[in-house]
Amino acid sequence: MRRQITEYTSPLDALVALTKQLYSYEIKYQTDSADFFVQYQQGKTDDDEDKFDWASNYRHYLALRQELESKLRNVA
Repeated sequence: MRRQITEYTSPLDALVALTKQLYSYEIKYQTDSADFFVQYQQGKTDDDEDKFDWASNYRHYLALRQELESKLRNVA
């Protein structure tokens, strides 16, 4: 399967897009992304392509969120 790379103009745009992707996984699997990720890290989920992508997207989401929160703290 060929992967598509999407570039965003800002971290906020990327965060919004990732949030939408995470939500689609949450609906599909009826599980919150944070709960899924804990289970994934503990090896309690399948390691199929869908779950791997979900975990990767969630890691990226966490990193972007931390980056944006850090920037917001430095504004004050």
